[in-house]
Amino acid sequence: MPTVELRFSAQPEHVRTARLVAAAMARRAGVDEAVLDEVRLAVGEACSRAVGLHRSHDITAPVTVVLTEEEKAFSIEVGDGLPAPGSGASASGAPGGGGLDGPETEADSEDEMGLAVISGLVDDVEVRTGADGGVIRMTWPTALAAVLP
Repeated sequence: MPTVELRFSAQPEHVRTARLVAAAMARRAGVDEAVLDEVRLAVGEACSRAVGLHRSHDITAPVTVVLTEEEKAFSIEVGDGLPAPGSGASASGAPGGGGLDGPETEADSEDEMGLAVISGLVDDVEVRTGADGGVIRMTWPTALAAVLP
């Protein structure tokens, strides 16, 4: 099960690199050629979302992207360093997540829009949050999955 892990500072210019690596690895893993644009777009959206969260909450930890080639599937996990509200951890050092429980902001609306776009592009999406941050896991079947029972 080959795995590639990318870590990059929360700069928008690094999103393109993550998209290129994701598309190349998806192609190598056997993801259908017709789906590669969706992989690129979904990874770009997830990485842009993570970069935005890092920048708006002053998170200095890198954005992480883990690409995993499995026997019948290819998955990508994009992680941000934003702790879940009420987890006791904080992006700014204060308990409770640095004011994340406050009123909804424009950034929150953009975050929800980004998740909606990703859900529209990828059939198998899992979003989870915890004290260490959030993760969006996206999975696509590979050509091998179509051949094997």
